[in-house]
Amino acid sequence: MVQPLNPMQIARQLEALRLEHRDLDDAIARLTADPACDQLRLTRLKKRKLQLKDAITRLQSRMIPDLDA
Repeated sequence: MVQPLNPMQIARQLEALRLEHRDLDDAIARLTADPACDQLRLTRLKKRKLQLKDAITRLQSRMIPDLDA
C-alpha cells in the first residue's frame, strides 16, 4: 500500500514541479524565438508542461483538507 504524503512532502514536491514548469517556460520561449526550431521537440515540451500543470493542480488539491458537510 502507498503511504500518503505528509504536507511537508507535498510542499517539497510542489516546489520541484513548479521549478521544472518554469524551466520549461524558458525553454519553450527560447525555442519559439528560433525560426528554425524543432517543432516536434517544442510539442513534446508543451505536452510535458501541461502534465506538470496537472500534477501541480492534483497536489494542491491534496493540500486542502476534506471538510465533512
